[in-house]
Amino acid sequence: QVQLVESGGGLVQAGGSLRLSCAASGRTGSYAMGWFRQAPGKEREFVAVISRSGGNTYHADSVKDRFTISRDNAKNTVYLQMNSLKPEDTALYYCAASVRAQFPTNSYLYNYWGQGTQVTVSS
Repeated sequence: QVQLVESGGGLVQAGGSLRLSCAASGRTGSYAMGWFRQAPGKEREFVAVISRSGGNTYHADSVKDRFTISRDNAKNTVYLQMNSLKPEDTALYYCAASVRAQFPTNSYLYNYWGQGTQVTVSS
């Protein structure tokens, strides 16, 4: 069993930056890790994924070149650096861990989820 706790969300003006963290109770090096987000009235949306070693990453087109996922397996923590934030980035951001999938982008491939951290971007 893995417990995930997100932090780092908040209120920021458009064009600003935030760094989200996801601390895991277990060894994150055993899992592919992803970030998802869900805005009010919308479905949960894939944001980024990072492989177990951290050697491979993939970002959704909507955040590419603005967001960067990274991980520190020694600290059992995954990060999402968010730059040039836009109002449409406003959402509840979740981190998730996948036990078996190597590089999952679909939410159903993830086994463990955090409670989420709110990001609000004002215009």
